[in-house]
Amino acid sequence: MIRNDIYNFARIGTFLERADSAARILDVKYYILLPSIIHVGSMSDNVQWETILHATSSTRAYQTLHENEFDPRKIAQFLILDRRLPRSLAFCYDKIADNLGYLADDYGERLACHQMVEQICQRFNTTTINQIFDYGLHEFVTECLADSRALGRQIEIDYRFFE
Repeated sequence: MIRNDIYNFARIGTFLERADSAARILDVKYYILLPSIIHVGSMSDNVQWETILHATSSTRAYQTLHENEFDPRKIAQFLILDRRLPRSLAFCYDKIADNLGYLADDYGERLACHQMVEQICQRFNTTTINQIFDYGLHEFVTECLADSRALGRQIEIDYRFFE
């Protein structure tokens, strides 16, 4: 496929969907599946974290790096911040930024969505997994989902994908 604006919009959509899916899976695990704080670190908690790796097709990649050490913080770090994993939030937003950058080059102008994605990527560049857990994984993921919706809407406005 020729790498033109059609391709770039398709890739942006792919990575917005992928980031949204990964964030929702993390949120379901952390906020809904774990019924009580007393279960944190339990066998049930650990099995659920392993299940998240399976649900995101990330088990083999994680095991390659961590050799059967299923640590919740390492799993969350892998799925949120590790740019080597094509399903991580950081990787997805980096690719969205790349494709928006190609569109800026093709169209000869930078729009509001370009600044917005740069701010989102900057958050992933400057945030650690400990900061995310201290802030609250649910709250962080909720902000990511809101950012994705806002970014998608801004792309729609900037590139006139509305009636």
